[in-house]
Order: sequence, then C-alpha cells, then structure tokens
Amino acid sequence: MIRRAGAKRPGDVPSPAEVAALVDHTLLKPEATDADVIALVAEAADLGAYAVCVSPSMVTAAHKAVGAHPESPVIAAVAGFPSGKHLPGIKANEASAAVEHGAAEIDMVIDVGAALAGEIAAVAADIAMVRSAVPGAVLKVIVESAALLSLSGEATLVAVCRAAEESGADFVKTSTGFHPAGGGSVAAVEIMAGTVGGRLGVKASGGIRTAEHALAMLDAGATRLGLSGTRAVLDGL
Repeated sequence: MIRRAGAKRPGDVPSPAEVAALVDHTLLKPEATDADVIALVAEAADLGAYAVCVSPSMVTAAHKAVGAHPESPVIAAVAGFPSGKHLPGIKANEASAAVEHGAAEIDMVIDVGAALAGEIAAVAADIAMVRSAVPGAVLKVIVESAALLSLSGEATLVAVCRAAEESGADFVKTSTGFHPAGGGSVAAVEIMAGTVGGRLGVKASGGIRTAEHALAMLDAGATRLGLSGTRAVLDGL
C-alpha cells in the first residue's frame, strides 16, 4: 500500500512505476473487440500495469495477447457485471469459465438491491458461491459504494464489506463505473479500508481520471486502482 499520512515532504509522491504496479488497466465497454483487448494488453505491459480487467467474453483474447509480452499483466474478469442482478449460480459459472480461459482474478458485483433491503446474509451467500467456484483466484467484490452511501448510508457499506470478508473475498471494490449514483470516492475508500483493516485489499474504481484523484484514493487506503485512462493518470505524475 502506498500511503502518505501527515504533511507532504519533497519526493513524497510515488513514482509512475509504483502507481502502475497497483493498476488494473480496464476495458469493459460493450463495444470492445478482440483488437481492442490486444491493444489494452500491449499498453498495460508498456505502462507496467499490474493487471488488465476485461469482460468474460474477452478473456480468451487477453490470454492469447499476454504471451506476446515479457512483462505480461495478470488477467482479471468481471462477473455479474454491471447490475449484480444475476442469480448467484450464474455469477459462479461465469467466474469459473473466466478462470478456465485464463483469468487469475474475478471482480464480481453484489446484488445492490439485496444490500439496500438489509438482506446481508443473501449478499454473503452470493459472494460465497462465487468464492467456492474459483478457489484459486483473487476475488474482488464490487459493492457500488456510491449507491449504498447515497441510498442507505455508511452502516450498509460497512455491513457489506464485512460480509465480503466473512465470505472469503480478497478485496472490496468501490464500483463498476456504470452505476448512475457514481463511482468511487475518497470517503467510500476510507470507510472500506477502515472496515477491512488491512485484512483485505481495497480497489478504488469508477471515475478516476487524474493523478491527483488517484493519489487521493491511495492516501485514503486503496491498495489497487481500476483505471481506463491509465496513461493519462501516470503522465500526470
């Protein structure tokens, strides 16, 4: 984790390489093609990004592309994306298929409506089913923090993060970037990081387009960043 508590000092800003090593270089547009994913992998390798994050149907293209680069990024795939309203078994099967085709990490979306209704046990069961389907993969749980905070409040966000931890997740993640409530915020990352207390990673994603915003997320406790405009963020450093 890169955090810079207290007063800033000369040289206190992490280097572009240090930040890149925390980035999931992301392409989740529905119009993405195999050629787009090949270009994404090449750019991720060039920038030194940790991973690429793609749709499940794009994992095969990404897996083929990583072999062309000495410093290949890890492949992450989404599950239940972007609504989270898929049946748990569908999410689990989708995650399992993505891993079979080359994904090492899964970013799954919770059922936000269930969380807002206070059905935290159902949220936990959903996460646990995906966890059991991909025991060897890194599992990130997308909680749509902006929606939870705006429609319910901090207590629900905390409860969902605790459910993710109890269900075997490796990360909690702020957002899909597709929800109308908005993407990740510094306030949400602070709450999430405080809840999981370093036992889980925290991925900040959704609307992070500048170096300043990325650094603020890291200061707040993010240990991974989901970026689609990675080069612009790194250039800003």
